[in-house]
This record gives sequence, C-alpha cells and structure tokens, in this order.
Amino acid sequence: MRRPVGEAGVAGVLVLALASVLALVGALSSSLAAVAVARQRAAGVADLAALAAAGLALDGSAVACDRAAALAGRNGGRLTSCRLDGEQAVVVAEVRPAGVLGGLGAASARARAGPVRSAEG
Repeated sequence: MRRPVGEAGVAGVLVLALASVLALVGALSSSLAAVAVARQRAAGVADLAALAAAGLALDGSAVACDRAAALAGRNGGRLTSCRLDGEQAVVVAEVRPAGVLGGLGAASARARAGPVRSAEG
C-alpha cells in the first residue's frame, strides 16, 4: 500500500516542532530556577552580612561594614549598601544569577540585624 504523496514527512515535522517546544519550556524553567536561587542566595548573603556588621557595631561603621562586605564577597555576593542605625546594621546585598541571566541584572535583598536582648533584663 502506498502513502499519499501529500503526507510524506509530516510526522517528522511534528516531532521536530514538539521537541522545539519542549526545549523552550526547559530553558525557560531553568532560567526561572536560576533567578529564584539567586534571590534566595541574596537573602542569605544579606542576613549573614547584617549579622556580621551588627556584631561589630561598637567598633564603628567603617569596621562593621568592611567586615560585612568581606563576608558578602566570600559568599558569592556583593554588598551594595551598609549603614548602622544605632546598634542595628542595615545592609543590602546582591547576587547575580548564573548563566546568561547574570548579564541582565542581579537579585538583591535587604536585611537588618541588631543586638540580642535577654528576656531577663
């Protein structure tokens, strides 16, 4: 039995189109995951940097913020803002997503940390 001439190769085109759609969905999903990971990393870097700065708040803003910036750098981020508000440290850190998305921008997070107060006093 012979196939009609007009249908030759249709299955190959459909498989190629489906594969292209699946590749596009996969690329989009991995890009969104990279952005989400960068956002969470930025939050972690900001939290750690704020704690480091708050721990050195009594040594002055320069010392505290230098320590926070060094800690942020060791954790794959960059400190974009650091200030002491009394005994509290307020920092903003950023982390660039991996891959091509890193060129488009960075995920940033803000954190605040201060001294621990005891329940007794």
